[in-house]
Amino acid sequence: MKYSCLVLDHDDTVVNSTATVHYPCFVEYMGKFYPQVQYTLEEYFLKNFDPGVYTLFHDIIGMTDEDMHREQAYWNDYVQFHVPEAFDGMREILRDYKNAGGRICVVSHSLSGNILRDYRENDLPTPDLVFGWEVPKERRKPQPHCLYEIMAHFDLKPEELLVLDDLKPGYDMARACGVPFAAAGWANDIPEIERFMRQNCDLYFKTVDEFRAHLFGV
Repeated sequence: MKYSCLVLDHDDTVVNSTATVHYPCFVEYMGKFYPQVQYTLEEYFLKNFDPGVYTLFHDIIGMTDEDMHREQAYWNDYVQFHVPEAFDGMREILRDYKNAGGRICVVSHSLSGNILRDYRENDLPTPDLVFGWEVPKERRKPQPHCLYEIMAHFDLKPEELLVLDDLKPGYDMARACGVPFAAAGWANDIPEIERFMRQNCDLYFKTVDEFRAHLFGV
């Protein structure tokens, strides 16, 4: 195999969650508590892409840390009853990769418990390590600490990993420690995001099938 370890984002990389879960929850919460904040789905994708969800809530919308804890609790209640589906073909890719001896780690801005629930509900192979939103802010993606921890845990070099993510924080994390980065482009068709990813990333996959072909060399 080309890589000993896949480091996967979760939302909009493995599961189709922004359009079907997170954005509807965001609209519902903003309508109740921040009615002046109104974003289309495309605008919401763009804000998550750059500057990222923490800066969106904290600096743009103006939430305090306490406000963000309340929003997170609301979101966590919402996602307990809304399970996103894995993208077509992703289950087979991850099963084949694990069966071939590869390791799967997840670095995401979702909570680890929800990530593992989504893996179970979608019959995906259990990840070897998961780093979610509960990671302290100073160590959370886009900071590179999770990648350093993965490399130390499995005694791997940067070139033995591949980060797959749909958003810029994942790109920033991988670039900070020299790990190859692949952009997952199948969750949306937003030109600004695709343009940046194609111009800056080591690899860009518009479809899950393209990712499979690269991973297995077929």
